[in-house]
Amino acid sequence: MRVLLAEDERELSRALVAILEHSGYVVDAAFDGEEALWQLDINDYDVVLLDIMMPKVDGLTVLRQLREAGNDVPVLMLTAKSEIRDRVEGLDSGANDYLTKPFAAQELLARIRVLTRTTAGATKRADAFADITLDAAGSRLTCGDAAVDLTAREFQMMEMLLADPSAKVSTEQFMRKVWGSMSDVEQGVVWVNLSNLRKKLVGVGSRVKISALRGVGYYLDDPDVQAGA
Repeated sequence: MRVLLAEDERELSRALVAILEHSGYVVDAAFDGEEALWQLDINDYDVVLLDIMMPKVDGLTVLRQLREAGNDVPVLMLTAKSEIRDRVEGLDSGANDYLTKPFAAQELLARIRVLTRTTAGATKRADAFADITLDAAGSRLTCGDAAVDLTAREFQMMEMLLADPSAKVSTEQFMRKVWGSMSDVEQGVVWVNLSNLRKKLVGVGSRVKISALRGVGYYLDDPDVQAGA
């Protein structure tokens, strides 16, 4: 899953990025509200962690503009403010949850899991296909009793493929969603990760394959279904 962390305290931001990446999230960091709005305009996120007190554009303004644009990404407000009126203002502006500094890393991760789990349930996002299941809690791919760990990038790519197994996901879509529109990674990085996913599918004994339609994109293929089994 991809997270936008908008926090102007750089030391805290570095610590939170390390915690989130260790937990399997792909994280983009913004250090002011203007940068956060720019990142939100060019990238897709699964959850946004948004500090209220930021330079250039404050977090509440970022949140209001986000909602006015029709973006319903889950937003968790992070702030040193603890007064009731500040919490109410954030929630009334469209925040999904509120966490007051200082907070424990375990609580932050739990709040994120709740927000992303609720969103996934609301949109009925698939997490299984044929004989494989994607375990979000452990960042693993399972097939029967076998399981294999996925990197954060591999996990997000498999999520995209599972969202609609019949759809074709292009290399450009992978790059935009997983690495970001402004990333300077080359297409070969996508192909390497796809190759690793294919090997891991074989490793857990799955019959599922990642197939490609030339010039269109990649998709999950179940040979048994194709054969009429």
